[in-house]
Amino acid sequence: MFENLSDKLERAFKVLKGQGQITEINVAETLKEVRRALLDADVSFQIAKEFTNSVKEKALGQNVLTAVSPNQLLVKITHDELADLMGSETAEVNLEGNPSVILMSGLQGSGKTTFSGKLAKFYKSKQSKNPLLVACDIYRPAAIDQLHIVGEQIGVKVYDEKGNQNAVEIAQNGIKYAKENGHNLVIVDTAGRLAVDQEMMNEISDIKKAINPSETLFVVDSMTGQDAVNTASAFNEVLDFDGVVLTKLDGDTRGGAALSIKSVVNKPIKFIGTGEKMEAIDLFHPSRMADRILGMGDVVSLVERAQEQFDEQEARRLQKKIAKNTFDFNDFLAQISQIKKMGNIKDLMGMVPGMGKMVRNMDIDDDAFKGIEAIIHSMTPEERAKPDLINGSRRSRIAKGSGSNIQEVNRLLKQFGQTRKMMRMMKDKGKMAKLMGKMGSMGQTR
Repeated sequence: MFENLSDKLERAFKVLKGQGQITEINVAETLKEVRRALLDADVSFQIAKEFTNSVKEKALGQNVLTAVSPNQLLVKITHDELADLMGSETAEVNLEGNPSVILMSGLQGSGKTTFSGKLAKFYKSKQSKNPLLVACDIYRPAAIDQLHIVGEQIGVKVYDEKGNQNAVEIAQNGIKYAKENGHNLVIVDTAGRLAVDQEMMNEISDIKKAINPSETLFVVDSMTGQDAVNTASAFNEVLDFDGVVLTKLDGDTRGGAALSIKSVVNKPIKFIGTGEKMEAIDLFHPSRMADRILGMGDVVSLVERAQEQFDEQEARRLQKKIAKNTFDFNDFLAQISQIKKMGNIKDLMGMVPGMGKMVRNMDIDDDAFKGIEAIIHSMTPEERAKPDLINGSRRSRIAKGSGSNIQEVNRLLKQFGQTRKMMRMMKDKGKMAKLMGKMGSMGQTR
């Protein structure tokens, strides 16, 4: 995400490299490039101008310490300003009431129904909530069926009233059903609508008044840039929503919506969608996003995702195997499975400081480990448990069975041996990032 913006900002800061101090002339030249980068990212001219003026004012007002170069200082100031622009602090979601009610709103095609499911799964797994999805899209063909499919995927009940054309009534009845059946969280999925459609805007306004949700979220496709910001502003005038959800952020190389929406509507971004899977949802952290935009990585989010997949009993078992040097391909497959559950491999590697630029132009998809898994599954149970048994003839058989060649099998065995050595040397969590990078490179063996 934000690849174009990251590249252009990096080039902008190079203007100050080698400079002994910040002057009005060299900072103006750098910030001219920063402003251009923001405009290319589909940030409005007014916001880009105000942003660079604020950075300039703070930069010229500071003395550069001997230990910090002008380039580093300007990056730090820009980072803080970017975080402020996107909301500064992580915004909390109001889940008061029993049941808590979240009303979803947005344009057609913004990903609202899918994100309703992601949100239900998020609170079910992270806060042990018992959510209910309420289908209030009475206009789009198969919208109710889609929500049922999403509900089945995540194991969440869906309430609907097929044939009822009163969305307000369905929402009210859904909440009543939740109270009677022990659901402590209700997520109301509404029809996509245009801000210019007065009748539809009146309907969602009536739904909000009738159910008085604890949280109203506006879902928007981040790839629509300034259009997303303008639409959010129009919806906010009618709904006065509590927060924004940016979907499809993994495909947004520019970042205009994320950078602009808070300052235009004065409502925080609360969640982001980072992929197609139901697990691809994150709370929005402005400072962490500023880190990633400036190529600093996001170790905190990486560790949090790892902890979500952390199995203490499995970790103790694995630790013993590593200590005895008996870590085998069965264990390796289990580790790959855990990493895949953490999310998109390229996205994870981009969270490691210094690796963002390295992986930017690399083609790493969600099937990055497919070739490795095929090779391992072509081994016999004995070979997976005792990798040292794999000699030349076995390698040839494994290559044929997995649809690969002998060079790929050799490469995997060599890299597996290196990984096993590295895991024995690991004595602190800080080295997990190195392992992630190693395993990411292994994903490109095919």
